[in-house]
Amino acid sequence: METSPRGLVLVVEDEPAIADIQRRYLIREGFGVHVETDGDAALAAVARLRPVAVVLDVGLPGRDGVAVCRALRERDDWTPVLFVTARDDETDRVVGLEMGADDYLTKPFSPRELVARVKAVLRRGEAGRGSRVLTAGPVELDPATRRVRLAGEEVALTTTEFNLLEALLDAGGRVVERAELLATAWGVADYGSSRTVDVHVAQLRAKLGTAAPIETVRGVGYRAVP
Repeated sequence: METSPRGLVLVVEDEPAIADIQRRYLIREGFGVHVETDGDAALAAVARLRPVAVVLDVGLPGRDGVAVCRALRERDDWTPVLFVTARDDETDRVVGLEMGADDYLTKPFSPRELVARVKAVLRRGEAGRGSRVLTAGPVELDPATRRVRLAGEEVALTTTEFNLLEALLDAGGRVVERAELLATAWGVADYGSSRTVDVHVAQLRAKLGTAAPIETVRGVGYRAVP
């Protein structure tokens, strides 16, 4: 299965033609893309897939984009949100940003500008992470240098293995479902490929040996343990 190196972006847009343009341009730039068309489905997808960013149409049917963003922030989910709206009104922009949106685009817009704004939001998020190192027992993972050390000795991992281990360590002991790992490590939301996760976890365990900080939660997914 092909990996999307930049991670999965959730596009929430009820106009199929616009959603398709956004999807194609984001994929061209190395992102995986999952599309939802209403607010409730979007909230469920964020919880399930843990995307790197959400491109969120304000004018959704039912629960609109502002309500979706508010619900995310109220549950302490700070996934970057880029609002897209057909209304060019300063009040709407202010309300959106006050709800916790990270950026704002007014239709019509260039798909290239959308991609550039998503990249910019992610760069700001990366800068905020600083130089933290994730650890579990003798395993140390440095996101900045993309290196993993086991008891001080560097371990060679593939890009996908690194992304998978980072997702588990970053969850802080929380059980991570296979669908979320697919979205995080591969940038896809292909539920039929969950066996791929199991194969790569087995490879990680083989490379890290008995120190592998990965516990299987039967029927659900995996979690990192000390």
